[in-house]
Amino acid sequence: MLRGLVIGLAGALLAAPATLMAQDNAMNFFITSHGPGNGANLGGLAGADRHCTELAASVGATSLTWHAYLSATRTEQSAAVNARDRIGTGPWYNHAGVMIAKDIEDLHGDHNNLTKATILTEKGDTVNGRGDRPNMHDILTGSQLDGTVFSGDGDTTCANWTSSAADGSARVGHHDRQGGGEFATSWNSAHPSRGCGQQNLQGTGGNGLFFCFGMS
Repeated sequence: MLRGLVIGLAGALLAAPATLMAQDNAMNFFITSHGPGNGANLGGLAGADRHCTELAASVGATSLTWHAYLSATRTEQSAAVNARDRIGTGPWYNHAGVMIAKDIEDLHGDHNNLTKATILTEKGDTVNGRGDRPNMHDILTGSQLDGTVFSGDGDTTCANWTSSAADGSARVGHHDRQGGGEFATSWNSAHPSRGCGQQNLQGTGGNGLFFCFGMS
């Protein structure tokens, strides 16, 4: 009996580090496996956050508060919102437990670990990029390279994520870090979209997907 107790304690001690590592590296970042289906009309920031939460809950990630990485412009009713201010301080891990960035500066710096292979969905899948069919590498952000909202009169957020009209626009990034546009290798600010409808987004290499970050 004593021998069994000793073996049991030893096993528990050996398992503890692995358990702690699993907790430390728990997923708190993913790219949506699908959008709400209405182009860039996500139901505003609240609707986008809700979509992140629902997708996370579908795979059991219910212990965090989930926010979409989306900026929003100032209106008469609300102040401007920077995507970088919505997601906590890091570090962030994907579905596989791989760190994609250690903090907010790393996330928006030149040495983050954001690639097509590491930007996984809530299910742990990769998303089609350039060269795949269909290409879905245009990811909605509404953000500049540093994760802040654009200033000026042009539409960069599809009316703050409430429009699916053909004549609007949203800033998108390339999750596969390649393609065309002003900043082709940027994960969060490659170029503007050509319209806000689902077909508009699909026609230029997108599918209404966006990034989700979890905070404890």
